[in-house]
Amino acid sequence: MEAFLSNIDRVVDGFSWTVRLTLFSAFFSFVLGVVLTAMRVSPVPLLRTLSTVYVEGIRNSPLTLVLLFCGLGLNSAMGLSLADSVAWDVFWWAVIGLSAYTSCFVSESLRAGINTIPVGQVEAARSLGLTFTQNLRLIVIPQALRTVVGPLGSVLIALIKNTTVASVAGLGVQEASRQMKLMFDQGIAPVLPTFVGFAIGFLILTLPTGYFFGWLAKRVAVVR
Repeated sequence: MEAFLSNIDRVVDGFSWTVRLTLFSAFFSFVLGVVLTAMRVSPVPLLRTLSTVYVEGIRNSPLTLVLLFCGLGLNSAMGLSLADSVAWDVFWWAVIGLSAYTSCFVSESLRAGINTIPVGQVEAARSLGLTFTQNLRLIVIPQALRTVVGPLGSVLIALIKNTTVASVAGLGVQEASRQMKLMFDQGIAPVLPTFVGFAIGFLILTLPTGYFFGWLAKRVAVVR
């Protein structure tokens, strides 16, 4: 393990990019997921259709394909740039791809949570004169969020692991798995200790996340 520990700065740098990818992608995934959910339950047929097509189309596509479209299609082929620095440019394209993909699973989780809300509450809100937007913002979404804390935690854990795809989908983000591959290719660390070290690093990220969301789901559970 000495060779691995001697390159601990590269390991920390790799996981720092992984954490950044996760945090930014999680935020944008949640925001887009809420918007898609609102469109999915909207009384406007066009909005429901657009949301359904997007969610079903992206959710059933490989993540690698989505990231390749962002990295090779939008970034390289079309020459679109989001930052002056190459490292941050590919980072933001990875965030866009991961957010576009993960938001579909956030939307499906929220929609499942909405289905658990008694219809009588929605009808009561309508009888009080609340508009669709007010009903969604004040009654539906808050309860749905409390219901699906556990599933959203699972989506976040999946997102943490999905960040490893960003290094092989034409983007080359210097996250943890790419740093591990570079260390293998350069022969600066033995394979087995390096692999075990990076695996432990991902466990440090995912296990506490799972326990936290499990605890949170029990704390905010809706008592029917």
